[in-house]
Amino acid sequence: MSEKPYDDSNWREEYKGYTSSKYELDLLENGPKSLAASWMMGAMHGKWRKMKGYKYPEPPDCQSSMSEFFTKQDEYTQKGDRAQG
Repeated sequence: MSEKPYDDSNWREEYKGYTSSKYELDLLENGPKSLAASWMMGAMHGKWRKMKGYKYPEPPDCQSSMSEFFTKQDEYTQKGDRAQG
């Protein structure tokens, strides 16, 4: 995975200032103890990112047309036929 454009190493400490929920504060201090608690931590991290204005980068455009696919396929097939014959 590529480098993040932001430093989230201290997000738990920063998020403590934005919540007064005892449950969330306990999660931030002690970490999740169950699958549901880890989902909650993920949601809290998402809220923190949104508050800070951080976004994930757009995924690369890997689209191609069927004609490109068939052209490449024909090229590889022709190379394979030449190698065998």
